[in-house]
Amino acid sequence: MNFALGFKPPAAGSSGPGSGSGATMENLEKQLICPVCLEMFSKPVVILPCQHNLCRKCANDIFQSANPLWQSRSASSLAASGGRFRCPSCRHEVVLDRHGVYGLQRNLLVENIIDMYRQQESSRLVNVKQQQQQQQQLLCDEHEEEKINIYCLSCQTPTCSMCKVFGQHKDCDVAPLSSVYVRQKTELSDGIAILVASNDHIQAVISEMEEICRNVEENGQRQREQLADHFDGLVAILEARKQELVGLITKEQDDKLKHVRSLIRQHSDHLEAAVTLVESAIQSMEEPHMSLFIQSATEILEKMAVTAGASNMKRPEIGYENMSHFVVDTDDLADTLRNIQFCSGMQVWGMKEKKILKKEK
Repeated sequence: MNFALGFKPPAAGSSGPGSGSGATMENLEKQLICPVCLEMFSKPVVILPCQHNLCRKCANDIFQSANPLWQSRSASSLAASGGRFRCPSCRHEVVLDRHGVYGLQRNLLVENIIDMYRQQESSRLVNVKQQQQQQQQLLCDEHEEEKINIYCLSCQTPTCSMCKVFGQHKDCDVAPLSSVYVRQKTELSDGIAILVASNDHIQAVISEMEEICRNVEENGQRQREQLADHFDGLVAILEARKQELVGLITKEQDDKLKHVRSLIRQHSDHLEAAVTLVESAIQSMEEPHMSLFIQSATEILEKMAVTAGASNMKRPEIGYENMSHFVVDTDDLADTLRNIQFCSGMQVWGMKEKKILKKEK
């Protein structure tokens, strides 16, 4: 089907198939409002552990009001903690490290959406002004002055009424072009919403796995310290064995961290691909011509289906960060120390009972 670009003045009272884009942009803008300043997020945007977002400036204002003496704390206190405040949306307590609000992770996805929103809103205002002056309509190349107003479902191409009545599409199933346009635009909008929600889920999973990394490091450090405390009170023969046991803890920690960070990289790559797909979809929404939009939207929807199907990625099992099985029984006889190993679960329980009995005596 061939068609050419012609120009027709818009009919009186016609709002065009894109009349709902203003409402869509308004709904999107509502999702980009900071709960503190009630304005659109200003970069940099930070994401809290509860997955709510704030302007970093607003987060700093809340933090400063909740911790007025934070700047005057000693260096040792700052190294341990950067203070805390409550999320203004859900009241979840946010505990900061020594970097304060500057240690919070930036939400690059929200920042990218804000940039795309502003670009699209600017482009939309220009398009509205241009459409008020002159509306473009596609004309059939085979039937002069006939508008492209129907869509051939059999051939999956836009066409005109004359092609349906007398032309090559007379035996095909057709539908009004506007209805196909509205349906696919709705599908694309729904696909964007699903993809954005999926991206939020991936962001939450990444944050959770980063927390697992921190727990693995903390637990590994805790177990190493306990092991070192036990060995410090023993004879010199324990020193060589101590290094072997420390090595076991470090190896497991490194193996776990390597595995989790590998998963983080996979999720990050998937997230980056999804963000790129969202950008392509939003740009496609700006296409003013229904037939050209439908052609590009079909390809994007197929990519979205593939991306959504690949969103269920691996993640560590519950308790993956636990390293409490590295425990030794320092009450055993000295001649067994040369072959000492970490205790099993039942031995750990027996150690606890033995210590309780000693305290009772």
